[in-house]
Amino acid sequence: MKPINDAHVAEPGLAVVEVAAADDETAFAVQELLATRWATASADRTVREPGVRLRCYLDLRQAAAPV
Repeated sequence: MKPINDAHVAEPGLAVVEVAAADDETAFAVQELLATRWATASADRTVREPGVRLRCYLDLRQAAAPV
Protein backbone atom coordinates (compact mmCIF):
# COMPACT_ATOMS: atom_id res chain seq x y z
CA MET A 1 0.00 0.00 0.00
CA LYS A 2 1.05 3.57 -0.58
CA PRO A 3 2.07 5.62 2.48
CA ILE A 4 -0.62 7.61 4.27
CA ASN A 5 -0.50 11.20 3.03
CA ASP A 6 -0.67 14.17 5.45
CA ALA A 7 -3.75 15.41 3.58
CA HIS A 8 -5.64 12.28 4.63
CA VAL A 9 -5.46 13.37 8.29
CA ALA A 10 -4.96 17.13 7.90
CA GLU A 11 -7.92 18.12 10.08
CA PRO A 12 -9.48 16.85 13.31
CA GLY A 13 -12.12 14.26 12.51
CA LEU A 14 -10.34 12.73 9.51
CA ALA A 15 -8.97 9.22 9.92
CA VAL A 16 -7.36 6.45 7.94
CA VAL A 17 -8.32 2.91 8.91
CA GLU A 18 -6.27 -0.03 7.72
CA VAL A 19 -7.92 -3.42 8.13
CA ALA A 20 -5.93 -6.65 8.26
CA ALA A 21 -7.99 -9.81 7.83
CA ALA A 22 -7.74 -13.43 6.78
CA ASP A 23 -9.93 -12.97 3.68
CA ASP A 24 -11.60 -10.39 1.43
CA GLU A 25 -15.06 -11.11 2.83
CA THR A 26 -14.00 -10.19 6.37
CA ALA A 27 -12.12 -7.04 5.29
CA PHE A 28 -15.09 -5.77 3.28
CA ALA A 29 -17.49 -6.58 6.14
CA VAL A 30 -15.46 -4.36 8.48
CA GLN A 31 -15.44 -1.57 5.89
CA GLU A 32 -19.22 -1.88 5.48
CA LEU A 33 -19.68 -1.67 9.26
CA LEU A 34 -17.66 1.57 9.37
CA ALA A 35 -19.62 2.98 6.42
CA THR A 36 -22.92 2.51 8.26
CA ARG A 37 -21.76 5.01 10.89
CA TRP A 38 -19.51 7.59 9.19
CA ALA A 39 -18.88 9.10 5.78
CA THR A 40 -16.37 6.72 4.22
CA ALA A 41 -14.24 6.70 1.09
CA SER A 42 -14.46 2.98 0.48
CA ALA A 43 -11.88 0.69 -1.07
CA ASP A 44 -12.97 -1.49 -3.96
CA ARG A 45 -10.11 -3.97 -3.72
CA THR A 46 -7.78 -5.48 -1.17
CA VAL A 47 -4.01 -5.97 -1.11
CA ARG A 48 -2.32 -9.18 -0.04
CA GLU A 49 0.81 -8.45 2.02
CA PRO A 50 0.61 -10.93 4.06
CA GLY A 51 -3.00 -11.70 4.67
CA VAL A 52 -5.58 -9.34 3.25
CA ARG A 53 -5.31 -5.60 3.81
CA LEU A 54 -7.77 -2.87 3.00
CA ARG A 55 -7.54 0.86 3.67
CA CYS A 56 -10.47 3.24 3.92
CA TYR A 57 -10.74 6.90 4.79
CA LEU A 58 -13.26 8.20 7.34
CA ASP A 59 -14.68 11.62 7.99
CA LEU A 60 -15.92 11.37 11.58
CA ARG A 61 -17.40 14.86 11.31
CA GLN A 62 -20.10 13.56 8.96
CA ALA A 63 -22.60 10.87 9.79
CA ALA A 64 -23.28 8.34 7.06
CA ALA A 65 -26.23 9.05 4.79
CA PRO A 66 -29.38 7.25 5.96
CA VAL A 67 -30.20 4.15 3.96
